[in-house]
Amino acid sequence: MAFKFTGIDHVQLAAPKGSEEEARRFFGEILGMEEIPKPDNLAKRGGVWFRCGMHELHIGIQEDFAPAKKAHPAFHVDNLEALRQHLAAKGVPIVEDEPLEGALRFYVHDPFGNRIEFLQRLNGS
Repeated sequence: MAFKFTGIDHVQLAAPKGSEEEARRFFGEILGMEEIPKPDNLAKRGGVWFRCGMHELHIGIQEDFAPAKKAHPAFHVDNLEALRQHLAAKGVPIVEDEPLEGALRFYVHDPFGNRIEFLQRLNGS
């Protein structure tokens, strides 16, 4: 093939209209992701963007919003237990799931009900 995939640029989660400040509080303040500016031509749509390691997380406004209950992003985390304790201290409920061989993981739901997985690979990758 003349092309190849090199990774993921960003993940987008949907949120209801007017939820930008709540997204900033959860993803920015609680999770500590850096907010990044949206391009001017896209800013009029609403929403907010964040940096997550080498990738971006886009929170997009959806008029007929319904949370993603099964589909979800999974974020690599160094020191998953520290994140678990941090989220618990902030009152964010932790959702456990089936073990995944070679990893530690748990889920949360963002303020809009979207499922998010946090994962630490035990082999360091």
